[in-house]
Amino acid sequence: MENYEINEDTLAIVPLKGGKSKIIEKDREFIINHTPMEIIDYSCLYFGSSYSGRQSATKHLLGISYKSPIIVEESRNMIFFPTNSPRLLDCYWIALKHIVDYKKSQEQSIISFNSGIELQVPISYGSLDNQVLRATRLESVFRNKKKIS
Repeated sequence: MENYEINEDTLAIVPLKGGKSKIIEKDREFIINHTPMEIIDYSCLYFGSSYSGRQSATKHLLGISYKSPIIVEESRNMIFFPTNSPRLLDCYWIALKHIVDYKKSQEQSIISFNSGIELQVPISYGSLDNQVLRATRLESVFRNKKKIS
């Protein structure tokens, strides 16, 4: 697969060695030859903005500029958050709307998605909880702004 656009079935983008990524969707998983950041950037452009623009919007709405959640596509509520600094090659990207639960697993966390898939992620429970809360806050602020306009 040459390019990949994040879609409503995308649960997570997992970094792999060699600049590749594993895409986890509700019903399938596959590997593509792009880093998670390249996929995020391409998807933002596909839906009409740049990653930088999406990041600036999050900073404007929430005042968050580090490990920012972003709205990849507004009308379908596609909000993703990074598990690490997006500049790092080991950064996972997770879709907020598909998470049903998450729990601690030693020094990592396990995310349960609404499709029944569980994903072990190299992030502490506290950091994951913070990222989920930030992404939820972004969703709430954005939803409220849409109601007003």
